[in-house]
Amino acid sequence: MPIPVIFDTDIGSDIDDTWALVQILKTPELDVKLITTDRDDTIYRTKLICKMLEVANCTYIPVGIGCVQEHVYTNPRQAPWVADYDLDPYPGVLHTDGVDALIQTLMNAPEPLTLICVGPMPNIGEALDREPAIAERTHFVGMHGCVYKSVKGEGSFPEANVKNDIAACQKVFAAPWKSMTITPQDTCSFVKLTGKHYQAIRQSNDPLLEALMDNYDIWANNTAHDPDIASSVLFDTVAISLAYTSEHLVMKNMGIRITDDGLTVPDANARHVDVALDWTDLHAFHQYLTNRLLSPTVQ
Repeated sequence: MPIPVIFDTDIGSDIDDTWALVQILKTPELDVKLITTDRDDTIYRTKLICKMLEVANCTYIPVGIGCVQEHVYTNPRQAPWVADYDLDPYPGVLHTDGVDALIQTLMNAPEPLTLICVGPMPNIGEALDREPAIAERTHFVGMHGCVYKSVKGEGSFPEANVKNDIAACQKVFAAPWKSMTITPQDTCSFVKLTGKHYQAIRQSNDPLLEALMDNYDIWANNTAHDPDIASSVLFDTVAISLAYTSEHLVMKNMGIRITDDGLTVPDANARHVDVALDWTDLHAFHQYLTNRLLSPTVQ
């Protein structure tokens, strides 16, 4: 049976969240119960989600508008794609309090859900404050941190999904989830589609992949990325796959602590987490991801 999940995303900043959204909509192993938008300008992010769901004919999936953080700057690089998009006539269920929708979905589920988080986590921090019992009923999967290395080389650094809300991340990493699994930069920063893998996506006439490429073209404008050649780094796609399989990954269960300056450090006394530290076969994951993106959208 498909695994019931909630997808919490800061889509609209890095383009990898948009790739992850398309991936999750094409993953029959997962049953998406709710999508929530997280971090600062959540109205902009919600427009991206809702328009993509309309393209995919997936408006049966409820959407929740997450915490609006004032005085936090968003670079809305995909804004032209939703410039004329109006949420008012959206045909699906749209919750104005996404945190409450997340809590109710988790607490009322007949079985434990998996919460997939691919951004900073003000929504999850707020949800834990409102209803701490969500953790013990939920499996957590996230794209967070850098433990030992990244595509940049050896050494840890404050990864964006951690440093953009350190307090919330510390709260999440200390919570008593039924299980906790993360892909840090040690693995996810090496994921990038090139060559035949990328061109299969680029040349597809699947409406959802065409919308993805339209967003990538807009996002890549005035950057060093060339959308005709390769994807950017697709960090968040690893978290989607980790929600149901660790194939192609080297996993280690270890204590992880989030420091006050945003580092993700091993600590035997901290809460233990299943961490994807390396690849057994990165090429195989690229092939898997390509095949999954080219597969039919789950209806």
